Amino acid sequence: GTTGVSAELPENVLEREMRIQFSASTARDMPWNFSPDMRETTINIGARGLTAYTAHNPTRQVVSGTAIYNVTPLKAGKYFHKIQCFCFDEQALNPGQEVSMPVMFYVDPAIAEDPNLDDVKTITLSYTFFKAETQALDDALEGFYNAEKPGI
Repeated sequence: GTTGVSAELPENVLEREMRIQFSASTARDMPWNFSPDMRETTINIGARGLTAYTAHNPTRQVVSGTAIYNVTPLKAGKYFHKIQCFCFDEQALNPGQEVSMPVMFYVDPAIAEDPNLDDVKTITLSYTFFKAETQALDDALEGFYNAEKPGI
């Protein structure tokens, strides 16, 4: 499910709680180590949630990446809003660099008015980091120019 993006928190916070789980992965060609700082938290619907993910570039070169996100169950995606997220921008890590990347979010109180979501007690926010398109192109060109050229 695709999430919403908001500039501010809603005005009302509900008594109803929601468990939020966090997961992380990387694409096959992405050399970073990437993980959530916590596996889950519980927040009141409408309240601000805050977590962070850690990324580490263990290589000897700068590596740029882009995070793709998803929310499950899919039907809850439209009620999950991010205020601040590292996924809004491409990230570049220097050789050996490790960074903490925060995510500020909330669950929209409108979820309580949707009878199709009465059964939802847990929402999972997942990120997968891919090499940025510019990084993938740079890697391909480097491989091309470093390949041995057969004699003519």
